[in-house]
Amino acid sequence: MTTQTFDVLIIGSGLAGLSAALRLAPTHRVAVITKRALNDGASAWAQGGIAAVLSDDDSFANHVNDTLTAGAGLCDEPATQFVVERAPDAIRWLRELGVDFSSQEGQLHLTREGGHSHRRIVHAADATGAAVQKVMVEQVRNTPNVQLLEHHMLVDLITTHKLGKDLDKPNRCVGAYALDTSADAVSVFTADAVVLATGGAGKVYLYTTNPDTATGDGIAAAWRAGARVANMEFIQFHPTCLYHPHAKSFLISEAVRGEGGQLRLPDSVGGHRFMMDHDPRGELAPRDVVARAIDFEMKRHGVDCVYLDISHQSPAFLEEHFPTIKARCLALGIDITQQAIPVVPAAHYTCGGVVADLHGRTDIGGLYAIGETSYSGLHGANRLASNSLLECMVYASAVATDIQSNASQPDLDLPEWDDSRVVDADEAVVISHNWHELRQFMWDYVGIVRTNKRLERAAHRIALLEAEIDEFYANFHVTQDLLELRNLVQTAGLIVQCAQQRRESRGLHFSRDYPEMLAAATPTILTPPAKT
Repeated sequence: MTTQTFDVLIIGSGLAGLSAALRLAPTHRVAVITKRALNDGASAWAQGGIAAVLSDDDSFANHVNDTLTAGAGLCDEPATQFVVERAPDAIRWLRELGVDFSSQEGQLHLTREGGHSHRRIVHAADATGAAVQKVMVEQVRNTPNVQLLEHHMLVDLITTHKLGKDLDKPNRCVGAYALDTSADAVSVFTADAVVLATGGAGKVYLYTTNPDTATGDGIAAAWRAGARVANMEFIQFHPTCLYHPHAKSFLISEAVRGEGGQLRLPDSVGGHRFMMDHDPRGELAPRDVVARAIDFEMKRHGVDCVYLDISHQSPAFLEEHFPTIKARCLALGIDITQQAIPVVPAAHYTCGGVVADLHGRTDIGGLYAIGETSYSGLHGANRLASNSLLECMVYASAVATDIQSNASQPDLDLPEWDDSRVVDADEAVVISHNWHELRQFMWDYVGIVRTNKRLERAAHRIALLEAEIDEFYANFHVTQDLLELRNLVQTAGLIVQCAQQRRESRGLHFSRDYPEMLAAATPTILTPPAKT
């Protein structure tokens, strides 16, 4: 058992976490803990790009308006303005760090994606996230004052109220317990500030474009610590995930439709281009519209997938703009210069999360949440493509500024992790079975289209799983699989609670029982029950 003390503890190593680390390193001793390797988060998987107003024919007002429109009235306008106005500086910062974005005739090449009225997507071919993450990892590995701890899984946050201290004062986060999976031991981390940058919760669903790390760790831990969460019902399903038995979670970028890709039914049912039947914007409609249209057509015709066709573009164009997609598809026997790509919707982005203000501050003193873990108000009921990587950088900078302006807190002696009364699990199959059951019924009951009955069924099963997991957690040594399952079930419960409270259809939340949109748009905010 070890106790380690830092000025700032950052949990998560995607773009949000590493950006915060680089911003804080000149003034603070920073630890970055991540449950796998530094590069294993969702940031490295982002194909599309980063939205920023960089052309003379575009404006902040256009970008804000596109975001508000995509968010179906639920975006927080000050937060949206805050992010959009800081986008050009964020791009400049990345270029200074060494990110090599795609260019054309000496200028940044700007592509367009669904929901955007202008070309404003800065990208590195079709692997922007990988290019950015590679540079960030290189930078942070060579930055003094930053200690990197891979294979450390967050167990729980430590707060003053959990310790029974300062109960007459506002609750404050003072550190965290983390499982060192290599050593199979729980360490204690103390810090003046803790930053949650743990990503989203896509793995709560059977089909997702997310990596295996997306298990809602930060959201669940913050909720257990007493922080509010909001808008968890809005899970963005990416419309176009490659449908192939050997292609686990491979995303077909939004930019394929932005550059003229057309969605068609299989030839067996006529090969009809169907998006214009659903929205006048066709393939350039926002993701929720496109995903719901695909889901509708698949169910209507009883087909396993639809097809995204960009073969009308030249081979040279496709090689320049989509080399990763082209190569991956070709490896699976699909030549996108001549064939359409089989695609299905898949869980992609968690629009809600831990409630955070413009400084990234949560309800708990010293605890911050940034990136996909947070509910900043930016996304509303549906995320506008390529606003997410941007959000990571803007709020990482805001958090760093806030932490740098605050005085350090007095040190507290934190108790070590006590596992003296638990034993090794007798049957790990319980965890794997519950994991599969959860992802299956969330896909069936809390997917793209919902009903009251489906949500009730999901809530019932979640309650049963929670009881089993609580018993498991109380009696057996913690493992990464157990911790991830615990977080997934907790997050699933929050998704269902939020969905049950929303008596309308808006953005990514569509209910057959409430198909109309209410006149007033209000976020769904959940408050943890008071501890007795």
